[in-house]
Amino acid sequence: MKTGIEANAYFDRNDPVASLLRMKAHGYDCADFSLSDTADPLYSLSGAALEAETSRLKNAFSEAGIGISQVHGPWRWPPQDATEADRAERFEKMARCLKITRLLGCDNMVIHPIMPFGCGSDRTDEFRALNLDFFTRLGAVAKQENVTVCLENMPMPALPFARHDQLLAFLTELDPSVFAICLDTGHSIICGVQPGTAVREIGRDLLRVLHVHDNDGKRDQHLLPGLGVIDWDDFASALREINFTGAVSLETSVKDGVESHQLALARFAAHLAGKE
Repeated sequence: MKTGIEANAYFDRNDPVASLLRMKAHGYDCADFSLSDTADPLYSLSGAALEAETSRLKNAFSEAGIGISQVHGPWRWPPQDATEADRAERFEKMARCLKITRLLGCDNMVIHPIMPFGCGSDRTDEFRALNLDFFTRLGAVAKQENVTVCLENMPMPALPFARHDQLLAFLTELDPSVFAICLDTGHSIICGVQPGTAVREIGRDLLRVLHVHDNDGKRDQHLLPGLGVIDWDDFASALREINFTGAVSLETSVKDGVESHQLALARFAAHLAGKE
């Protein structure tokens, strides 16, 4: 297994190679490149300008010896998927992100389900139908771009697609060649499922990428692993059992940049990946 972390924990676009070399020195192999915010300059570029900027960024990662294991696609908080116009705008941004993902040389785009009724709903059939239409169409774009769409489990237990088993059922209706799962450990425990259990039930074929962080089982706190209630030994065992070969990618960071804390976090990722 490889180790990874959110790129913005280190990444400086004005001096990309130096910032990524620091990430490499801490022991990381991969980065989770966030394009969650559609105000990101990459969304406003097109044609030759987009290709030039993505090539510059891709080359910086390559020079530093860091792969891009996943790109996080656009999402909005609070959810803004209630109207047809909202969903059309969201689709356009996701489709654009798929192209950017390909240009960056990455195979995986992580995305949340659309939430037309907010964070929870008893309108399960409507929720499912709207998501099925949306992601069937997005799957056609993903196939053209040769990128896998990784649907992420969510931290809202009342949401119809919150748990990994609900996503597994939904994926049976989508093109298996372009859809997989991103398992978020913190979201899983909020829904009452230890991530190790989820890993075993998803299995190697559909578990493409990870978001690794901890919490108290109630709130989406994005704590450093070990500061919450997740059974990390079981999680690590489960990854080995299914022979997971992707990146143990942390979705948490030390905000003040304390070197000793960053090194400790990198060592924990290496431990989960079986590197030490």
